Amino acid sequence: MSDISIALADCARAVEEKLDELLPTIITPEGEVVEAMRYSALGGGKRLRPFLVMETAKLFDVDKACALQVAAALEMVHCYSLVHDDLPAMDDSDLRRGRVTVHKKWDDATAILAGDGLLTEAFAVLADQATHPDMGVRLKLVSGLAVAAGSKGMVGGQMIDLSPSRASLDLEGITRLQALKTGALIRYACEAGAILGHARSEEYRALSLYAEDIGLAFQIVDDLLDHEATPEETGKPTGVDNDAGKATFVGQLGLENAREKANELIDSAKSRLDIFAGKAQLLRDTATFIVERRS
Repeated sequence: MSDISIALADCARAVEEKLDELLPTIITPEGEVVEAMRYSALGGGKRLRPFLVMETAKLFDVDKACALQVAAALEMVHCYSLVHDDLPAMDDSDLRRGRVTVHKKWDDATAILAGDGLLTEAFAVLADQATHPDMGVRLKLVSGLAVAAGSKGMVGGQMIDLSPSRASLDLEGITRLQALKTGALIRYACEAGAILGHARSEEYRALSLYAEDIGLAFQIVDDLLDHEATPEETGKPTGVDNDAGKATFVGQLGLENAREKANELIDSAKSRLDIFAGKAQLLRDTATFIVERRS
């Protein structure tokens, strides 16, 4: 395995253990929704966003336990978004990470509540003193995640994605949509490490720009995989956006130009990290991983 594959796997295990700790099983009537929350949060995945939190925090020698708290909280928000995305009123998907989706294993109401529970619990984790001894840092983390997940971030992007104008978006419109829907949480992941580490303004900006580049590249690769990969590779249905008549990067640029654009963004992302020199090598490798992934 490559260094980046090993690092991603190690981080995924640590995040899985932390999520298991933060979401314990309970034997009471409300325990059913906790089981649905655990099913979603402990269902595997690349754990890319938590990995970005952990690696950016390392740049500033942040205590691993603190970074892991933030990483787990962010993954809760990401998992909530997937549970709700899969609902019939949204993307109507029966498969996620190679398993049946929460609303198919339980029902729509339980899936809604499980997503609500994960989102709410994430902020409790960030507010906990175990996340950082400095209340000011915890407040910045809470505020930043609220913006990234809300109407100025992921939820705003999801609304655009559901709107009647979605099919006719031009390249600028698709870019803005994905900067909100996908990019906002990726940007937060990198900025959270900088917040934890009391980064200088130029360091914070470098990580924010790096995140913007890889976030957009990530979505372009998703569009490419939607055209080229199999459901077995991705762990979810493919061709969905095309079948729904949604405008995509591939539709706007074509396969080869979209691939070239993704590579350009990855090169740009790597250059953003020059300020950190050799300390940021795994983040550079992460950018390469994003453009070469098959799921």
